[in-house]
Amino acid sequence: MASAHSGHVSDFVVPGVHRAQWQKVLQLSQEFSSWHIGFGLHPYFIDEHVPADIFYLEHQLQQHQAAFVGEIGIDFTCANLPMQRYLFERQIELAAEYERTVVMHHRKSQAELQKYVKKIQYRSALRGMLHAFSGSYEQAMQWHELGFKLGVGGVITYERAKKTRDAIRRIPLTALVLETDSPDMPLMGQQGRRNEPKYVCQVFKTLCAIREEPEALIAKTLLNNTRELFSTIPN
Repeated sequence: MASAHSGHVSDFVVPGVHRAQWQKVLQLSQEFSSWHIGFGLHPYFIDEHVPADIFYLEHQLQQHQAAFVGEIGIDFTCANLPMQRYLFERQIELAAEYERTVVMHHRKSQAELQKYVKKIQYRSALRGMLHAFSGSYEQAMQWHELGFKLGVGGVITYERAKKTRDAIRRIPLTALVLETDSPDMPLMGQQGRRNEPKYVCQVFKTLCAIREEPEALIAKTLLNNTRELFSTIPN
């Protein structure tokens, strides 16, 4: 926390990824008002999730009005795709029903995620972000047209990520939010080291260089975008 504050980071969006972890996240959010938390069932732990976890997720959403749904998703490199699909669909249904932001993980699965998003009965109530976006301008625009924002992190600091950098340069600024994915997704030059929230400032500087727009405009727009998703973050 002290390290993050030294980098001018004041607030933290912290997802839940496993039912066993939710209580810890909740506990820390009660200790630190700057934590904005979510509850979700991440595909990395698919072998440990059970269908009944959806019941407990709904209970958490009923008890915690400001919580978002996430981090959730479908990952084609993980096992048990039928269970992944079932849990993902049920979780975005809850996000729409309770009008909560959803934070989504993807790996080789953007088209699959979009298929389920488009099926949701209360589609107009569903909002969220695609965490750690990596892809083409066409893919980015597909998410933008669905009303989703794209999480921009350390990947854009790598010059070899030409397709993603081009997408981030061309898409409307209102479609972007910054993130670090701490302790994962290290920035260029920091491979093998622990990522930290304070490095979001470096991601911001890279984004400004890619887009060639005034820093003040980008900063103000990104804050507004973030608050659209996480309204408990102060101005």
